[in-house]
Amino acid sequence: MAHFELTTPVSEVQVRQLRVNDTVTLQSTLFGIRDATQIHLFDRGRKTRFDLDGHAVIHTAPNVRKVDKSVTYPAGYAPICIGTTTSDRMERFTRPLMTQCGVRLIIGKGGLREASKTAFNALGGAYLAIVGGTAALETTWIEQIEDVDLDDLNPESLWKFRIHNFGPLLVAMDSHGGSLFSVVREDAQGRRAQVLAGLGVKSA
Repeated sequence: MAHFELTTPVSEVQVRQLRVNDTVTLQSTLFGIRDATQIHLFDRGRKTRFDLDGHAVIHTAPNVRKVDKSVTYPAGYAPICIGTTTSDRMERFTRPLMTQCGVRLIIGKGGLREASKTAFNALGGAYLAIVGGTAALETTWIEQIEDVDLDDLNPESLWKFRIHNFGPLLVAMDSHGGSLFSVVREDAQGRRAQVLAGLGVKSA
């Protein structure tokens, strides 16, 4: 188990150093995306002016306040509460995020599934888990909303955040086929079989 301090964008070599149960703190830039963002990018063929190559994305639809643009608020938005949403329903977008946009790291809660694990292994990516219910803390790690694209989808726009000490985050899926979610699922299934056997019930 090790801790890594990474400044985005990151390389494939850096990501492949990460292993399940390591922790990561991110610096510099983080992009916020959610369901609608990715549906428009990958199902409807929209483009973004942002370069996501080597970057990290977080599954979020932030609570923000519209303000006049200024040096402090260059995008015209002030962050109110920027929390993380459940990742599972965005499973099908992991590979296109990596192949079409060059994304290396995905941050979310609840985990992703086998297709994402395969993509991380083949392409050099990782899933960084954040504890649910920590939105207030996460917001303190975001220094500024620097820019926004696809803003007709607000709040599921494509957000560009400037971050400082974002983390520590837990490496829950790595590029070597490791997945904490697979371990938990297999352990739960094994315990279930033991309980059923103790009750004299044959499991399928």
